Amino acid sequence: MAQKVVTLGEVLMRLTVPNNKRLFQTVNFDVTFGGSEANVGVSLAHFGLKSSHITALPTNEIGERVARFLKLNGVNSKGIVRKDGRLGIYFLEAGAMQRPSRIVYDRFNTTFGDLKVADVNWDAVFKDANWFHYSGITPAISQSAADVTLYALKEARKRGITTSGDINYRRNLWQYGKQPLDIMPSLVELTDIVIGGRVDLENCLGIKDENWEVNCDMVKKKYPHIKAFSKTIRNAMTASRNELTAVLYVDNKLFTSKTYEMKNIVDRIGGGDAFMAGLIYGLLNLNHQDAVEFAVAASVLKHSTIGDVNLSSKEEVQELVNGNNVGRLLR
Repeated sequence: MAQKVVTLGEVLMRLTVPNNKRLFQTVNFDVTFGGSEANVGVSLAHFGLKSSHITALPTNEIGERVARFLKLNGVNSKGIVRKDGRLGIYFLEAGAMQRPSRIVYDRFNTTFGDLKVADVNWDAVFKDANWFHYSGITPAISQSAADVTLYALKEARKRGITTSGDINYRRNLWQYGKQPLDIMPSLVELTDIVIGGRVDLENCLGIKDENWEVNCDMVKKKYPHIKAFSKTIRNAMTASRNELTAVLYVDNKLFTSKTYEMKNIVDRIGGGDAFMAGLIYGLLNLNHQDAVEFAVAASVLKHSTIGDVNLSSKEEVQELVNGNNVGRLLR
């Protein structure tokens, strides 16, 4: 039986300023779609896994366009809820050289923010699932979104499904009266694989130490069911030249990937989501060292692709891991 992963989160319309212009310069935008958890689901579908995404889309042509985007990328529609409302938007001003990239969000009062537990057919979505993934972005959107995330984790736990959470802290999204420490600990209590750096662990769980591994040990002591921790390590020399490494911490053992130098980044948005998808695939199919190598290679390939999602196959990722066909013309 094919492996199946379920993801939960908002899908956004991305409006990108073309040709490295500034936002105030442009008169048109390039349109794509994405969202942290949906990006993970799409990438896993391209790796050959069954993928189902839980989200809410408006009952208009834009909602239909997003539904088609997910379907065309192999994501099952059983978790898609259609409701009246609006789709979230974000504007991307791509950086260049020493000028950083900038994002402006317009994602308040969206259809997804009003998603309710009762809107989702949980039996249909979780049928035959092996893995459930969420991020810290979703519970930051609204109380309803936080409630749905918690319910989904409880359903996954009840059904024996492995759970992962990229607990990325987004300060500007927590605007509905709750803070991460009010919400995130109850989610982590139901999470098997935790992805987050020192800042994420501090803001979402109140765990603070200068050493990331010590932080992980402290979290593990509080939540002993957690099986593994992971994060990427990015050295950004300029907007278009970064170095990327990843680590996986399991049973007091640290597995470190090779470091990749990315000299001419095409699009870094979604790099962390590509890593997450690669890590899920790796933990389902590979040993720990190979899993972290596969995950960071997946992220590197994402940096070569326009848009939020990694469109690389598992074979292409493995080729990079093995050092084959790097930068060659294949024909």
